[in-house]
Amino acid sequence: MAIRRIVTIGDPVLRKTSRKVEKFDEKLWMLIDDMKETLKKADGVGLAAVQVGVLRRVVVVDVGDGEPLELVNPEIVETDGEQEGQEGCLSLPEQWGIVCRPKFVKIRAQDRNGRWRFYKGEDLKARCFCHEIDHLDGTVFTDRVKKMLTEEEIRRMKSID
Repeated sequence: MAIRRIVTIGDPVLRKTSRKVEKFDEKLWMLIDDMKETLKKADGVGLAAVQVGVLRRVVVVDVGDGEPLELVNPEIVETDGEQEGQEGCLSLPEQWGIVCRPKFVKIRAQDRNGRWRFYKGEDLKARCFCHEIDHLDGTVFTDRVKKMLTEEEIRRMKSID
């Protein structure tokens, strides 16, 4: 496994649409393993392949409630409710904003071997599913932000954590 470089805002790859994964092979498994390792090192909760410069529909999510989820070709199939909260992104360091997302999200995705599965998430996991799937379509959280946080608000937020 390897730590990959996380692409930051300004790199045009972040605005591109990722392609569907067709081959479930060792190259894909290596990408997923590298993404999980990169996410852990960056202390994040989600990472899309485009954020490491790979235009494939692959996402890893780790909100601390078990094993990290490996999501290939994920798609949202159901949403419910609404939540408004703080959101940041590994590709937009030190930027935070208030974003409205569904409170509950159900997605369908393939695993690393191509088997389709369903996943449900509420609160942070729902937010993460939406945020990372947005990345696959070239959307970053600042496209959906209601309000960007000031430096002072970010300092206060970090002192609470």
